[in-house]
Amino acid sequence: MKILITGNMGYVGPCVVQQLRNAYPRAQLVGLDTGLFAHCLTAADVLPETRLDGQMFMDVRDVTHDTLRGVDAVVSLAAISNDVMGTLDEELTLDINWRASVRLAALARECGARSFVFASSCSVYGHAEEGAKTERSSVSPLTAYARSKVMAEEQLRPLAHQDFQITCLRFATACGMSERLRLDLVLNDFVAAALVSNRIEILSDGSPWRPLIHVRDMARAIEWAVGRSAAAGGDWVIVNTGMDEWNHQVKELAEAVAREIPGVVTVVNPDAVPDKRSYRVSFELFRQLAPAHQPRVNLPQAIQELKSGLARMRFGDPGFRNSDFMRVKALSSLRETGRLGPDLRWVAGR
Repeated sequence: MKILITGNMGYVGPCVVQQLRNAYPRAQLVGLDTGLFAHCLTAADVLPETRLDGQMFMDVRDVTHDTLRGVDAVVSLAAISNDVMGTLDEELTLDINWRASVRLAALARECGARSFVFASSCSVYGHAEEGAKTERSSVSPLTAYARSKVMAEEQLRPLAHQDFQITCLRFATACGMSERLRLDLVLNDFVAAALVSNRIEILSDGSPWRPLIHVRDMARAIEWAVGRSAAAGGDWVIVNTGMDEWNHQVKELAEAVAREIPGVVTVVNPDAVPDKRSYRVSFELFRQLAPAHQPRVNLPQAIQELKSGLARMRFGDPGFRNSDFMRVKALSSLRETGRLGPDLRWVAGR
């Protein structure tokens, strides 16, 4: 079995590679990544890519039939990965997250792959005041990132058939320790702020709802999707991926961090402009389809692991929001130094 993982050198990728290596010890695992965040290693005992059988340094927009020959399953992680980065260039976000993802799937199908796993997002629900959203609920994407995921899902669907199974995992907001840690995610940011300043400042009024999932549990869900039977969802399925207990208001997340890290003060801004991104999500379908791959990490565990991981890194930078821990800052730095062009392609010779 040969599995291709695109975007494997990001935040989620190292955990996915580790999970698939454990689940499929005899499989040939190959990564494909342009390497924008390859230097963003955190608390890694070894280079995560040593767990692979091969690493291709390639932009996902440039894949060809040759790239995909012999591949049995594709895990599509490559993307401009959050709302802030999506605002850099909306058309570029759509090009990478939507068009390149659909093209990748079409090529994989033509080359005989049997399974395609697309990392989508619960952010497609946007603002939802009514009850928890299910896969049958309407979507209301508020950002370029969320719109790109909706558009990709829509155009992936016609590609599915009995010999080419497509799974769109609508992930809750990621959190937790990784060998390429990001701190531009709500829980990770709160833990980092608590450690460097003993203070968490919530920029909103704290009321928006967010579902969360630990990065290792994302990897477990991807393992399920790679090997799922047609009986578990059919040739095509969209699945909200997370657990109901991890639906929290932002202020609850801050309070949870304060409970786990004594001496931390939380501050809410009651005059803040309301955050339109607020949604609760039902994960009932995921429980039905993947009972053996349900999330295992709870909120206190995630906070303690982040605390321990940051301590191992001797983390103590109060200016971390202007560092490579924030992916948009990493990209901006590469652009400003001339290493990346405006299209996020490497500039030759730099």
